[in-house]
Amino acid sequence: MTRRAKTAALYVRVSTSDQTVENQVAELERMAEFRDWQVIARYSDQGVSGAKGRLERPGLDAMLRDAEKAKFDVVMCWSLDRLGRSLIDLLQTVEHLRGVGVDLFLMQQSIDTTTAAGKLLFHITGAFAEFERATIRERVKAGLGRARSELAKNGKYVARRSGIVRRSLGRPGAEPEKLAEAKRPPGGGHRHSEGGQEGWTGHRHGPKAEAAVHRDGEVLLRPPCRRTISRTHPAS
Repeated sequence: MTRRAKTAALYVRVSTSDQTVENQVAELERMAEFRDWQVIARYSDQGVSGAKGRLERPGLDAMLRDAEKAKFDVVMCWSLDRLGRSLIDLLQTVEHLRGVGVDLFLMQQSIDTTTAAGKLLFHITGAFAEFERATIRERVKAGLGRARSELAKNGKYVARRSGIVRRSLGRPGAEPEKLAEAKRPPGGGHRHSEGGQEGWTGHRHGPKAEAAVHRDGEVLLRPPCRRTISRTHPAS
């Protein structure tokens, strides 16, 4: 029975626009031919720093999306730093490939996860990725604890990065006074309560200077008027 050749995708990156990815492509294609792998896709990011995340690297993003669709068996890259220079982003990329069942070949580091020894990399990076996620969760919990403590003591807290003063936890803009203002219809109006329902009654001018009114077959003209609009919502 003939063994199916592995399909490979190349990912190459250079940090500046005056550099070329052709050298990386040529070396990776020679290695793929030596290993009898069929190169079916090439992805590149030219003039993009490795410190940038996935969303700022269209070539990397496209490669990871196609990996999810199982379009190839292995991703070939010239070096680990071509995938990324940020440890967090690098761990996420390697963990993503492992999760979708796509192997990784790094030429300079001689790492090949199609082999038993190379698969150790996936297990190690998976452990580091889980450690990083746990660390982030602990930092978030610590930050929430500090915010709750300041709210209980002072009735407000200051976000460290933005310097914004907050008086409640939750998404910004969800303060009661802002929600009430958002519910007010255009053109002003007043609040009303009727039959257990609360809402706003406001006024808008009609769009035309005159309006035609059909009544018993007659067409009457009336001057511009103000029409009342009402929007209700259940009382809280």
